[in-house]
Amino acid sequence: MSSASTPVSITPVRDVPARAAAWCAVVRASLAADLPDEPLPSRQRLLARLAEPGAGSRMLTWLAATPDGEVTAVASARLNDQQGRENSADAELHVHPEHRRQGIGTALLDEVAGAVAAAGRDSLVVTVPEQSPGDVFCLRRGLSRELVLHHLLLPLSDVHRAWLDELVTSPRPGYHLTGWDGPVPETLAKSFAAAKDAMNDMPAGESSAPAPRIAWTAESLRAMADAVTARGDRLLTVAAVHGATEEVAGYTELAVPGDGARRAQQYDTAVVPAHRGHGLGVWVKAEMLRRVHDEHPGVAEIETDNAGANDHMLAVNEQLGFRPYRRSYVYQLALTRP
Repeated sequence: MSSASTPVSITPVRDVPARAAAWCAVVRASLAADLPDEPLPSRQRLLARLAEPGAGSRMLTWLAATPDGEVTAVASARLNDQQGRENSADAELHVHPEHRRQGIGTALLDEVAGAVAAAGRDSLVVTVPEQSPGDVFCLRRGLSRELVLHHLLLPLSDVHRAWLDELVTSPRPGYHLTGWDGPVPETLAKSFAAAKDAMNDMPAGESSAPAPRIAWTAESLRAMADAVTARGDRLLTVAAVHGATEEVAGYTELAVPGDGARRAQQYDTAVVPAHRGHGLGVWVKAEMLRRVHDEHPGVAEIETDNAGANDHMLAVNEQLGFRPYRRSYVYQLALTRP
């Protein structure tokens, strides 16, 4: 247990659902202040993220409260044991706007960093909106800015179906499209895992440290898809398959929210290096837009994000009608294991 410069205590939380109302109130108030133009996540979505952190992951959580029990801040840290991610943790810290600039965030970060280091991790990663209080906080605390993320949005009402049809039916000799919901079909699992490795050479940007190489297997792919389903969302995948080998040459993934939210979230899009230069990235993403348009009429818009250095994928998204609307920064805090 730690104390901030104001009379609050910070304690690990074993049962977040038991404190769900207070937890969600702080997170939603924090997001409303920092991203006033963004739709707020539902209580269902916030709790599902904690309950289902993802394949090979576990979540640590904390609450900061005053002596009379008022929750003023919350934090979570996701520890992922997947090869390539086992040395860091992704964290979120939220301080209620009415309780900021009182030392609570600093005390909370110290608590999280200590626990993550004790769990054998070398670094803590946080993502914050550009020019937000979190951005200023990270700079003042000496965290290193590793990456600029451009967030892009596509209202589906702006997309002309006939134009999508033209993009999708335009021939790509030697390739054909396929798609699935949830886990990858067994016949494509091995080559899809290899295709996911193409994300490892995506341009990262500002970081001087080499990016971790994520090792995907058929088992970790299935676990990832199962985690998305367990959160109540629906994972869609469209893949370009090389006809001569029947292996995945490129793919795109998207999660349709299960809580009634109108915004879907783009996941990974990548093309295997040996198959680049054939327009497969635009092809699979255009087919994904057709699927969402036809099969998920409740989705009104799609959000994606790209590293600022990834000029090619930014160009692909802008070709399809995505437009930049905000930026965020990824910061890293180096830790010393005890």
